[in-house]
Amino acid sequence: MVSSFNAFLVRQEENGVTAGMTTLALDDLPAGDVLVEVHYSSVNYKDALACSPDGRVARRYPLIPGIDLAGVVLSSANPRFREGDEVIATGYELGVSHAGGYSPYTRLPGDWLVPLPDGMTLKEAMIYGTAGFTAALSVHRMEQCGIRPDGGKLLVTGATGGVGSMAVSMLSRRGYEVTASTGKAAERDYLTMLGAREIISRDEVSGGERKALGKARWQGAVDPVGGGTLAALLSQISYGGCVAVSGLTGGSAVETTVFPFILRGVSLLGIDSVYCPKDVREEIWRRLATDLRPRDPALLLEREIALEELPDALAAIRGGQARGRTVVKCR
Repeated sequence: MVSSFNAFLVRQEENGVTAGMTTLALDDLPAGDVLVEVHYSSVNYKDALACSPDGRVARRYPLIPGIDLAGVVLSSANPRFREGDEVIATGYELGVSHAGGYSPYTRLPGDWLVPLPDGMTLKEAMIYGTAGFTAALSVHRMEQCGIRPDGGKLLVTGATGGVGSMAVSMLSRRGYEVTASTGKAAERDYLTMLGAREIISRDEVSGGERKALGKARWQGAVDPVGGGTLAALLSQISYGGCVAVSGLTGGSAVETTVFPFILRGVSLLGIDSVYCPKDVREEIWRRLATDLRPRDPALLLEREIALEELPDALAAIRGGQARGRTVVKCR
């Protein structure tokens, strides 16, 4: 067994928060009944917040960030897993108050782990990561709500981001007519390549005068943006449609009226990828390996980086400069 290793660690100092590579030992890892050799993690907006002094995400210091990981079990006291099993972990307290994926090793509760589905590699699992899981859960919930490919157009906001780009690719492969909304005009070709039929600016969704009920334009929407964007698009959903909301990059306050809900029967679906029940979690990962698998996962991978390259990648995603997915190779 390894005696020491280098991990990406966030510390709270007198002058603020610092983050960088640090040498640790297995005894430095928190309690848990499964020791995992981490092969891959990914870069998410929440990770950037966990590494920022004003992010209000990290619940303890020092902390190894990384809210998702894929790797191989080295040892287990949990009856669900044994040495050599390939596993995925997302959500729960990972990378927030419990050592996360930005390390070659971590120890965590076995109940947080999901077996790697047949036909999926560890790297592919982190091309999807938390963003792909959230997008897939959004589609899953919307279909439970009655959304179907022949029911009309779907909108995806924040379409060049992790959740948005995944949703565009998944929905187009499922046969939906997808409209992608973005503030990045230069990314039209990228979104078309992912399967979007139409690309519109974010101002076309949330700009101009806001009405209690606007023209019904979409049967549903995947919204990782929130804020004013969510308030605007709720008034543009067709009768009986729904919006799956999973983010707040556009703000946490939503100023709306009851009219979309009581006059058009619109449903607002809250997407919680953190404490999602185990049975649903396993079903979503199974679907990511089958019918919700994006058209070409490689198209969603913007780049693969080493742990040492995390500072620049985290700054880019927090600054809204990232596109698609960044995978972190932890070994």
